[in-house]
Amino acid sequence: MTDMQPYSDLAAERLRIFVALLGKWNSVINLVSPASLADVWTRHVEDSAQLLGLVPPYRKLWVDLGAGAGFPGVVIALMTADTTDAVDMVLIESDQRKAAFLTTVSRETSVPMVIHAERIELVVPQQADIVSARALAPLSRLCAFADRHMAAGGMALFPKGGQYCAEVAEARKVWAFDLESHGSKTDPTGAVLKLKDLRRV
Repeated sequence: MTDMQPYSDLAAERLRIFVALLGKWNSVINLVSPASLADVWTRHVEDSAQLLGLVPPYRKLWVDLGAGAGFPGVVIALMTADTTDAVDMVLIESDQRKAAFLTTVSRETSVPMVIHAERIELVVPQQADIVSARALAPLSRLCAFADRHMAAGGMALFPKGGQYCAEVAEARKVWAFDLESHGSKTDPTGAVLKLKDLRRV
């Protein structure tokens, strides 16, 4: 485990439960690559946790698209539970086995999360204050997903790797948005893209 100082004791314990469940389930349903599981605290937990520094401090509806193994949505929910910055977390994951894993994490950590085991395009629009997605799709497609589920005045947070500039250029052919690019704390070539005022060109 890496340094857990950024987390409260309660959040750290919840994260440990989550990581233990991830290790147990991963051999059965391949939630993350075995190589990245060996460095789970930096590669997945810290990578997800950095998104919290980019959101305003008020209670909010957060929707994580293609939630998969729970990054970043579960990490955010576990870190903020029982704090003044707590979020109402909605996880959308069409894979039934992964959705079952997410349900187990919610139960075992006693942190409520709403889980929709459906395709993103079929879930009723969520009117979220914050939409996130990690390792899910190119930015142009993520914009379409966010457009469906984000409330007016909301924001989208998308961690991206070293090719993010090309993805932004491609997305701007179809979408207009205000963009802030924040260097990733875990990937020297990557960034977290913060989008607001999303609209079709």
